[in-house]
Amino acid sequence: MAGVEVVRGEDWYGEDLTGRAFEACAFVEVDLTEATGRGAVFDRCTFSGVRFNASVHESAAFTGCTFTRCDLFDAVFRDCKLVGSTFADCTLRPLTVEGGDWSLTSLVRADLRRSRLTGVRLREADLRGARLGGAVLRDVDLSAAQLERADLTAADLRGSDLTGLDPQQVALAGARVDVAQCVQLAAALGLRVG
Repeated sequence: MAGVEVVRGEDWYGEDLTGRAFEACAFVEVDLTEATGRGAVFDRCTFSGVRFNASVHESAAFTGCTFTRCDLFDAVFRDCKLVGSTFADCTLRPLTVEGGDWSLTSLVRADLRRSRLTGVRLREADLRGARLGGAVLRDVDLSAAQLERADLTAADLRGSDLTGLDPQQVALAGARVDVAQCVQLAAALGLRVG
């Protein structure tokens, strides 16, 4: 990894990341448990085996980043930008996401059961095979998101944009939807409403 700054094995427990900026850095086995901060920027960084447990990030940017085998247990992201980031083999539950832009993010086969995502933009996100059973996905922009084989069993989807969702390609038993979404899903199944 010539030319790439590597931060390895450091203890940043409870670190205040406010205003800090990192570009094309590699974080390996770093402990960011209970780290906090507003406006931190991570551009095209890689995180491998990093612990984000109970960390709280506000108005931060993790753009084009790769997270591999990271632990985000009980992490909170408020109004954060994670456009184009990828999560692979990460522990993501329970995760709280409030607002922000996670468009084009890859969460393939991610386990997000009982997580809470509200008001976030997940436009064109890759959620194929994601487990979202019992999750809260309120007022989420899921337009053009890839949701094939996603499990949305008992998820709260009210207020979310489901225009790209094919009800025959996902598990929806017990999911909570509003009236407009109900009509939309019925139409997607070829039913005539009214």
